[in-house]
Amino acid sequence: MNSSLILFFIVVLIAFFVTGLFIYGVWNVIRSFAEKANLIQAIIEALRLGRSGANPILKKGPYEWEAQSVLNPAAVEVDGKTHMFYRAIGNDGVSRIGYASSKDGTDFDERLPYPVFAGEQLRAGTYRYDPVLYPSGGSWGGTEDPRAVIIDGIVYLTFNMFDGWDNMRVMLTTLSVEDLKAKRWNWSTPTYLSPQGQRHKNWVLFPEKINGKFAILHNLHTEDPDHVRVDYVDDPRRIGTELPTIESADPNALPDRPVAWHKRMRSAGPPPLKTDAGWLLLYHGTDEESHKYKMGAALLDLNDPTKIIARAPLPVLVPDASYENEGKPGIVYGCGATITDDTLRVYYGGGDNVICTASAHLPTFLKTLIGQGAPKLATP
Repeated sequence: MNSSLILFFIVVLIAFFVTGLFIYGVWNVIRSFAEKANLIQAIIEALRLGRSGANPILKKGPYEWEAQSVLNPAAVEVDGKTHMFYRAIGNDGVSRIGYASSKDGTDFDERLPYPVFAGEQLRAGTYRYDPVLYPSGGSWGGTEDPRAVIIDGIVYLTFNMFDGWDNMRVMLTTLSVEDLKAKRWNWSTPTYLSPQGQRHKNWVLFPEKINGKFAILHNLHTEDPDHVRVDYVDDPRRIGTELPTIESADPNALPDRPVAWHKRMRSAGPPPLKTDAGWLLLYHGTDEESHKYKMGAALLDLNDPTKIIARAPLPVLVPDASYENEGKPGIVYGCGATITDDTLRVYYGGGDNVICTASAHLPTFLKTLIGQGAPKLATP
């Protein structure tokens, strides 16, 4: 056989072999990317808070005091029942606190026709409901965005007392659990936690004492992005009278600080939830879509809750549903959360207009969060 022909066949075989190796290599790269993409997607799904198919679980009511919207609810569990304290805005533009309860955490079949708490010693003048002038739900004043915890048989309700942009303060009132179960609304005289003449909102109590003291998370901003601000007091009911109010920076006056997925952390959401892995903190943040409030997640150290030990790199709830974009578009705003068995359930306002819930399998959520994955609330 001609040597040239033999050489030709050798070259062809080598070409086929090299081409095969190249194709095999490309295939492995594609498969590797696909596997990584599937892993990333699996992580994202594991950290996703899934909306209930029953959403919205509460809408505005037929009564004057809640005729405009209901939003931003607190939640506590007592004797197997979820008790919800929600913000309601009336035709007069005043925010008050309503009450509803549920045996399964989703179907709130008991709802009182009157507000159970209101702080209406507001400034004199003629004001009205106006979602343009007052973008926080359209309310010009009143009792906003409650959070609730139970410690030693007492319900501690913190809320924002809004009486104009120059008078926004955090307040606290209490109610015994026995009065809650009997629906006797014998709230204590409210006390101010934050100073006069400053703008503060969304402070939360931890649901148990830490080292024998009440712990108040009052700011997500410190010089170190891996820490938050917590103050410890013997009795928060004495703040503003026997104890000084708590000094805290106004988050809205601070510059943006990009961390994880957000440019700015707005505020804490529900009170932190105790887990074996740490205090689970859900919070509100904004990214490049600055008009959208999204929900983030972090873990705080059990013994030193000023320290962030894990943070989700992506939001766990994004305002994508239609009911989160009616009213004020692009808002998910959580103020209440519960843990029942292995289920994390979050209660939030959608679009400053309705009340919704989302949930996740807690062990999976925490495992993903600790592994620096992106947990989300998953559809039940």
